[in-house]
Amino acid sequence: MKIEIRQELIIFLAMYLVLLILPLFLYKDAYVIGILITCMVWGAMASVWNFTMGYAGIFTFGQFGFFVVAAYTSGMVTKYLGISPWLGILIGGLMAAVVGVLIGLPCMKLKGAYIALITFALHLVVAPMIKVADPLGTGGSTGLMSIPKLSLGAYTFSRTDLIPWYYTALVISFLVLLVVYKTIFSSVGLGFIGLRDSEDFAKTLGINEYKYKLLVFGLSAFLTGIMGGFYAHYAGIISPRLLGLDIFLLVMLMMIIGGMGIFPGAFLGGFIILFLNEFLRPLEAYRFLIFGAIVIVAIKLMPEGILGHLNIFKNRMGKRLLGRAAEVETTRGQNI
Repeated sequence: MKIEIRQELIIFLAMYLVLLILPLFLYKDAYVIGILITCMVWGAMASVWNFTMGYAGIFTFGQFGFFVVAAYTSGMVTKYLGISPWLGILIGGLMAAVVGVLIGLPCMKLKGAYIALITFALHLVVAPMIKVADPLGTGGSTGLMSIPKLSLGAYTFSRTDLIPWYYTALVISFLVLLVVYKTIFSSVGLGFIGLRDSEDFAKTLGINEYKYKLLVFGLSAFLTGIMGGFYAHYAGIISPRLLGLDIFLLVMLMMIIGGMGIFPGAFLGGFIILFLNEFLRPLEAYRFLIFGAIVIVAIKLMPEGILGHLNIFKNRMGKRLLGRAAEVETTRGQNI
C-alpha cells in the first residue's frame, strides 16, 4: 500500500525538528531562547486563527479574547485555589471553549462582516470586564501578578533557566498544531472547506453548517486557550494590555506573511515577524510604519504568503520539468 506524505506535514515536522535541536547551540543565549518561546506561543495562536479564517472561512476577531480569558482563568485558579498549573492550563482552555461556543451561538445565522463585528465586540469587552472584576482578584488595570510557575515533581520552572520553558512550549505548541493539521486533513476539515468554497453544494451533501460552525468556534477557542494558559504561567504576570492593538496586528501579520489558508504558514510567519520586530525595536514608533510597508510589498509580490509562493514556484517548476520530459520523449520518437 502506497503511503502519501503531505508536503504540509513534511514542513511542519521539519520546523519542529529544527526547533528541537536549536537549544543545543543556543542554550547560553537566554535572550534568543526567550524570543523563540514567544514565537511558538504566538505562532501557534496564529495557526489556530488561520485555521478559522483561512480554512473554515469564518472571519472572527475573537482569538485574543479567548487567549486572555484562558490566561486569567488559569492564573486565578492556580493562584487562589491552589490548583496545579498543568490542570489550570486545561481549565483555562475549557473556559475559553465555553466562551467560544457562547459567542458562536449568535453567529449561527450570520456571515462575513457580521461575525467579525460580534467577535470583535468580545475583544473590546474583555478588558473592561477585567478591570471591573478587580474585587474578584483579576488585578484590574494593573494586571494579575505572581502567577504560579509550572513544576515537575520537586522541580519548579524558573526565569533563570528557560530551557524547561522552551521544551514545554515546544511540546504544547506541537500538540496544538498537530490537532489543527489532523482537523484540516480530515472529513471534518473537508466539511469546513466545502462550506467555505460552495456553501449551497456542501449543504446538498448533508453538511450541517450550524454544527460545523459551532465546532470551529469551540475547537479554535480551546486550542487558543491552551496557549493562553501556558503564557500566563510563563510570563508570571498578565494584564489587559494583551488585548492591545500592537500584538493584534503582529499576529495578523504572521498569517499574511506565512500564507492565509496554508498550513503551517502562520507558524512560520510567527518567527519571521517576531524576530523582525525585535530587530526593529530600537526604531520604536516607526516599527509599524515599516511593517505596513512590508505588508504592502508582500501582498504585491507574494499575495499567497511565503508558503503559498513556494507552492506556486514548485508547481511552475513541475510543469516546466514535465514539458521538457515531453519534449525529450517526442524527440526520441522522431529519431526512432
